Amino acid sequence: MLAILFGLLGIFSTNGFSENPKAFPVSDTIRLSKKKIDYDTSHYLTVNRIFIIGNNKTRDQIILRELSLHQGDVVDSTELILILERDKKKLYNTRLFNKTDVRTLEFEPGKIDILVDVNERWYTFPTPRFELSDRNFNEWWENYNHDINRVVYGIKLYQYNMRGRNETLLITALLGFQRKLSLIYRVPYLNKKQKSGLIFDFDFSEAKNVAYRTLDHILVYEKSRSLQEYSTLTGLTYTYRNSFYQTHSLRAEYSTDWISDSILFKNENYFGPGIRRQYYGGLTYQFLSEHRDVVAYPLNGYQTLAIISKSGLGLGDNLNKFEINLSLANYKDLKNGFYFSNYANAYWSTSHGVPYANYSALGYRKQFVKGYETYVIEGPYYFLNKATLKKRVLARKINWELMPRGFEYIPLAIYLKTYCDLGYVKNYPYYEENNFNTRLSNTLLAGVGGGFDIVASYDLVLRLEYTMNIQGKNGLYFHIKKEF
Repeated sequence: MLAILFGLLGIFSTNGFSENPKAFPVSDTIRLSKKKIDYDTSHYLTVNRIFIIGNNKTRDQIILRELSLHQGDVVDSTELILILERDKKKLYNTRLFNKTDVRTLEFEPGKIDILVDVNERWYTFPTPRFELSDRNFNEWWENYNHDINRVVYGIKLYQYNMRGRNETLLITALLGFQRKLSLIYRVPYLNKKQKSGLIFDFDFSEAKNVAYRTLDHILVYEKSRSLQEYSTLTGLTYTYRNSFYQTHSLRAEYSTDWISDSILFKNENYFGPGIRRQYYGGLTYQFLSEHRDVVAYPLNGYQTLAIISKSGLGLGDNLNKFEINLSLANYKDLKNGFYFSNYANAYWSTSHGVPYANYSALGYRKQFVKGYETYVIEGPYYFLNKATLKKRVLARKINWELMPRGFEYIPLAIYLKTYCDLGYVKNYPYYEENNFNTRLSNTLLAGVGGGFDIVASYDLVLRLEYTMNIQGKNGLYFHIKKEF
C-alpha cells in the first residue's frame, strides 16, 4: 500500500526524476579532508582505485559504464575537475539516482582515488492512472467541453532498474474512453562491453470512440456503443551506444488495424477506399547525440536527433509511407539565473497515397506551435522552431528524513519565461483537392507569450503559459512535462 501511495508521485513521469545540479543546490554527504589540493599543471595522475557507495541495488558495472576514468588510467591534473563533473552529469542522466557525486578521495604521489557517491531512487511504481484521452488539457477543455466521459483510467506498473542492470519493465492497462494494454521491456546492455541493447514492446488497443476525420483542424469523433476500431503493434529495437553521448537504434515492427463499417462509411479515406483492415511492417533507424546537462529539465548543452522510417515493406502491406525527421535542441546558460533554449524540427514524408489514419501533423506530443494547442494541422512537410528565455526565481531542496529512501530529497524550482514559436505546414493534396482543412496550412504559424515552469520530484514539470498567436487568438494554456 505504501508503494502505491508513493507511486502517485510518478503519475506524470515515465522515467523518474533526474536532478539538475544548476536547478537545485547540491550538498555533499561525505566530508573529505580539508587539506587543500594544489594541482600541478605539468603533472599526470594515475587512477589507483574507484570506490562506489550508496548503490544498494544498482550493480557497479552500470555505474562504471558512465565513468570516463577507470583503474589504471592516466589523466592530466588540469583536466580532472572537468572530467569528474561530466561523469557526475552522466550518472544523473541514467535516471537511476536522486543525487550523485564524483570526486577525488585522497592523493598519493602520482596517484588518485575516485569516490562515486549515489543516492538511489524508488524503482517500483504501481501507479493508478486517471487521465485525459485527448492530446492535451486545452483540447479537452475547449474542443470537447471538458467532458468527464473522455477520461481513461487504470494502472501503470513501472519497474525501473530490474536486476540492478538498469533494465525497465512497463505494463499499462487502461479502460474508459479507450482501452489499452501495453508491455515494454528494455534491456540497455546485452554484453560485457555494455554497448548493445534491446527493447521489446507490444501494444493492443480498442475504442468505441474514434477520431475518424479532421474538420477545420479539429478532430471529429464517432461515438458508439459498439467497437469501432482495434489495433495491435509488436516491435523489437536494437540499440548500439558506442560512446557516452551517441546512440544508434534500429527498430522493426508489425502493425494491424481494423475499423468498423461505420468509420469506413464516414471517411472512405481512413485506410483507403474499401479497406477496413490495414497491416504493414516497418523499419526505423534513429541516431541520437545527447549532450544535455540533465535530460529531465536541461539548462545547458545540446541534443541532435535524426529519424528515418519506412512503413510498408512490400510484403503484401497496404501502406507505403516514408519519413525523415530531424531536430536540434540547444540550451545555453546565460549566467545569473538566465537561460536560453532553442528547438528546431524539420519533417518530410510521403504526400501522395497516404490514408487519413497515417497522416502526419503538428499538434501531437510536443510537436506544436504554442497558441495552437487545440488544433491538429496535418501535412506531409512541416517546420517548427521554439525559442525560450527563462529566469530561475526559486530553487530549493528539502531533506525530509522521515520519507522512505528515494523520496527524502524533495526539490522544487520555478522559472519565469517568455517565448516565441514559429511553424509552417504544407497541406496534403487530398485536402487541397477537396478544399477543407486549409485555414492553418500553407501559412505562417506563430505564437508569443509568457508563463512559468514548476520543476519538482521525479521529472514532474508543470507549465502555465499565456499565448497570443498570429491568427489573433489568445489563451491560457496548461501542460504537464517539459517542452523539449
